Amino acid sequence: MQITKDMIIADILKINPNAARILMESGMGCLGCPSSQGESLEDAAAVHGIDVNSLLEKLNA
Repeated sequence: MQITKDMIIADILKINPNAARILMESGMGCLGCPSSQGESLEDAAAVHGIDVNSLLEKLNA
């Protein structure tokens, strides 16, 4: 399944457990925080100053 920027982080982690490593290495250290249960990848990337398109390339590789 293709990961998109509008997907919720918690859903991404359910469909791709390897995503946790990629997200943490990119600077998203609090994957278990309440925000990740309802925050889109695009919103989280913006909060952490991460380029969402670059992150998508890594997650979908």
